[in-house]
Amino acid sequence: MLLIPAIDIKNGKCVRLRQGDMGEETIYNNDPVAMATKWVEVGAKRLHIIDLDGAVSGRPVNADIIHDIAEEHPDIEIQAGGGIRDEDTIQTYLDVGVNYVIIGTRAVTTPHFVSDICLEFPGHVIVGLDAKNGKLATNGWSKLSHHDVIDIAQRFEQDGVSAIIFTDIGRDGMMSRVNIETSVQLARSVTIPVIASGGIKDLEDIKALCSVAAEGIAGAITGRAIYEGSLDLKQALDLVDELCRIQDADGA
Repeated sequence: MLLIPAIDIKNGKCVRLRQGDMGEETIYNNDPVAMATKWVEVGAKRLHIIDLDGAVSGRPVNADIIHDIAEEHPDIEIQAGGGIRDEDTIQTYLDVGVNYVIIGTRAVTTPHFVSDICLEFPGHVIVGLDAKNGKLATNGWSKLSHHDVIDIAQRFEQDGVSAIIFTDIGRDGMMSRVNIETSVQLARSVTIPVIASGGIKDLEDIKALCSVAAEGIAGAITGRAIYEGSLDLKQALDLVDELCRIQDADGA
């Protein structure tokens, strides 16, 4: 299982939100590139980077910073999202070294867009499904749709997406524990990897996630916990490696 540190960019700075509220931000670093370097140096194998301004505006706003991070760390996998609504934006990100683009709002509002870009950019498309009170949210989590998470995830699986990121918005930025039950339910309904997001607090959450990795939870995104210190990223990465080795040995 991959443990993926989040770098959320707003007004050019590294921030975290509470429950997706753009007015509830905490600034952690004025230099997102330096923040990325810190997480890479402790052992992160992939970075989760979101252009929060782009997610709201519907177009990339902090793309230059994401480009800088990708160029600074060419050997690290990067999944990036926020305001990605057309093929030109996807091509630009892939050209500078981003490995996966995350499609959120447009995946829900224009589902055929996903099938089109999966054909054009095979192996590089991840869909982000963000749920609040059981309903999918769009436009930087400012609007709710009526789509069922599992139904739409199964559709995107058929379209050829590489993975699904499932975020429980109610827990995001709250460090109130991961929604293991719903994440596993989603993972069991598809064969593509599911990446859990929202609510990680400490090593107990990491243990809980590793215990269900075999159900299809291929990764987890952590944000506020590593910024506020309730979770030491290096310790967590080491724990994931240790638990994965044990599980591999038990399954051999």
